[in-house]
Amino acid sequence: MTTERIVRIAAGAFILISLALGAEASPLFVSKHFLWVTAFVGANLFQSGFTGLCPLVNILHKLGIKDSAGSCCK
Repeated sequence: MTTERIVRIAAGAFILISLALGAEASPLFVSKHFLWVTAFVGANLFQSGFTGLCPLVNILHKLGIKDSAGSCCK
């Protein structure tokens, strides 16, 4: 699996989990403050689109996971 796919999977998982824990209509509701996680992930994805800087990609590179051949994140 490439870093690009892992970043997309992780971002999607964080957003879905934080929405499930932060939305009052959810049966898994804990606190509305979990919505801050959703905002943080969204803001990080937004800035990464402009700057190309992604903390998760840096961590994955240190763990030895490679980029795909056509990836722009090297």
